[in-house]
Amino acid sequence: MFRSAGLRLAALYAAGFVAAVIMLGAVTVLTTRTALGRQFDTRIRSESAALTQEYRTEGLQGVAEAVAERDRTAGALDYGLEGPGGRVIGGRLAGSGAASGWSTLKIRQPGRGREKIRMLVTPLGGGYRLLVGGDDESVEAVDAILAKRLLAAIAAVAVVGALAGFGLGRGMRRQVSAITGAAEAIIDGDLSRRVPVRGAGDDLDQLATTLNRMLDRIQALMDSLKQVSDDVAHDLRTPLTRLRTRLESQIGAPDGDSEAVLEAALADLDAILETFAALLRIAQIEGGARRAGFRPTDLTNVCRTVVEAFTPSAEDTGVTLILEGDEAVMVDGDSELLTQMVVNLVENGLRHAGPEATVRVRSRLTDRRPTLSVIDNGPGVPDGERERLFDRFYRLERSRSTPGNGLGLALVAAVARLHGAEVALRDAAPGLEARVTFTDAG
Repeated sequence: MFRSAGLRLAALYAAGFVAAVIMLGAVTVLTTRTALGRQFDTRIRSESAALTQEYRTEGLQGVAEAVAERDRTAGALDYGLEGPGGRVIGGRLAGSGAASGWSTLKIRQPGRGREKIRMLVTPLGGGYRLLVGGDDESVEAVDAILAKRLLAAIAAVAVVGALAGFGLGRGMRRQVSAITGAAEAIIDGDLSRRVPVRGAGDDLDQLATTLNRMLDRIQALMDSLKQVSDDVAHDLRTPLTRLRTRLESQIGAPDGDSEAVLEAALADLDAILETFAALLRIAQIEGGARRAGFRPTDLTNVCRTVVEAFTPSAEDTGVTLILEGDEAVMVDGDSELLTQMVVNLVENGLRHAGPEATVRVRSRLTDRRPTLSVIDNGPGVPDGERERLFDRFYRLERSRSTPGNGLGLALVAAVARLHGAEVALRDAAPGLEARVTFTDAG
């Protein structure tokens, strides 16, 4: 428990609160003491001024009677009246020998022991002096009360801080234990395990949510890796088996038949190498290595280049290829990858739209966001199949008798993710629309 980071943090906060209470209490005590001391001095000064005025109007006899009367009043200040040479005329403070002005003396008072007296000595003229003072016990009493309250507050803060620290440390240990348990389960092979989210919305919940998203991504990558491995084994087994059969057939065969078989074998090898090249290209794109080559690129110009390149072959198959959009649409990206993306989308449209179809390539700003669309009026794709077309090696043609490896749209999705774009397949009624929407203009 004492190695808990939460407990140490809570103890640090509690110590900080205690220090804050101590500083606040010290400031309060000093402020209160100063205010009471000023009030006490003001009372002495006012009383001294009143008796000085009494001396001026009534003379020595009048001030002596006033001092004697005040000495007999309960709760009054202490007074003293001295003559020339320090002669005592009246009052408890007379004969103290204090200098003129403010001073603090410790004197013995009958029945009260030694007291600390705050005193003001005022010359009256003719060698006479007036002494007015009092014991500032009220200030000391307030100091004692404030000190007791301060100690009680410090104790309360320490207790509350300890309880809060224990609760906070316990909660943090529970959440950290949950995270550790989930990590251990994942290490042991349970990729479906997730960190529980308490729903408090605090930093630990945010951490748990982020970890769960990371685990979802890891699981998706592992599933994708497994799928790719299975698909590679499935897609390459047929051409490799066919290649082996052809090569075996040449053992002991006449030399005249070798050329055709070797050409077919080379074609199979080219198809295998093309598949691996596509996989490596997708891996390179998903790794983000091409992001350093991003430049402002005119998406419309890219589309125009691709359409011009594919128009002759499209006309040969009876397909009409149209470019829509003449204005420049700028995006920040890799022109080579963007060209490859448009090429794959156009090839996909030309291949599956059917004869006498129309394929439109459109580049425009939609809600101030650059958008690329390749739309055909062919048979389209069923709703449940559209999202799966972006998976590697996935093909609608289950027999796989036509050329292709099912990596064209997977590469399109990888390029879109690299550029922070969203790619989706939509029903064009009739036909299919492949739309790539970029986040911002370049």
